[in-house]
Order: sequence, then structure tokens, then C-alpha cells
Amino acid sequence: MVIAGITAVMGFTGSKALAQGRGNFDPEQMRQRMMERYKERFEVKSDDEWKIISERIEKVMTAQRDARIASFGAFGGGGRRGGGGDNAGGGDTNGANRRNRGGFGGEPSAEVTALEKAIEDKASNDDIKSKLAKLRDSQKEKEAKLAKAQDDLRKVLSVRQEATAVLMGLLK
Repeated sequence: MVIAGITAVMGFTGSKALAQGRGNFDPEQMRQRMMERYKERFEVKSDDEWKIISERIEKVMTAQRDARIASFGAFGGGGRRGGGGDNAGGGDTNGANRRNRGGFGGEPSAEVTALEKAIEDKASNDDIKSKLAKLRDSQKEKEAKLAKAQDDLRKVLSVRQEATAVLMGLLK
């Protein structure tokens, strides 16, 4: 259902973007459409109720994004790839342009960046283990924040809304 909703939103914004030309993607407009979709699906009629729910949805969405970025470096946006990498023929000799490029989800965490650099620099196993432990600790913190944000959202939802939130990927 989440994928269908995102696909519908992307289809609408995609056809609009094609009509206006490339480069007119507005992430804020997409976020607003997603929030309208949540409001509709949760069948919220009161603005006061929606204010409380929407604030908590935003916190969940932010925590989900942060948890993904911490573990995957913004959709795998960093690190060296084989066969010439991201820099075929370019002048980047230290890997800085390949790392921290963010991608669709934002910038990777400092822990992801440090681990990528250690691997790229062929650091010692002890150094890599240390950076990997820091990344895992950071990920645990981000997952705990996500769990708290999800619990806070769950507290203000009806049973029907909670079930809808699970189906839409906001809650576990």
C-alpha cells in the first residue's frame, strides 16, 4: 500500500514535472502530498487532531530516514565501486567526491563516512572493527529514537488509524 501511494504521488508529480520540464522536482510539495494522503487515509476531520498526529508522523518519518542513512549511507550513496568508480577520468584522488554524496535520502552519517574511508584507505582490521562498532552503536541509538517516535504516534491513534499506519509503513 505504501508503494502504491508513493507510486501514485510520483506519477502525479512526474507527469507534472514532464509538462514543466526537467528540474522542477519540489520535495516539499511531495512531502505535503504525502501528509495529505495520510490525513485522508486516517480519516482525520479535526484540524486540532491532525496537528497532533501530523507532528508525530513527521518525527517518525525523520527517524526512519535517519535510521536508513545511518545503516546504508543514504541509499548506498558513498564508497568506491569497481571498474573506475564514480570518478572515471576525473581528478578526485582522495575519494572525497565519491563519499558523502548523499543521494536521495540525504547525507550519510559521520560513522558511515568514517567506515567507508577506513575501507577505502585499507585501514587495519582493528581500526575497521572500531569504526564498525561505532556505526552499530549509532544505528542502535537511531533505532531507539525511531521506536520512541513510533510509540508516541501510536498513543494518539485510534485502533483503525494504527492499523492503517502499520499498512503504510509508519509503524511496525
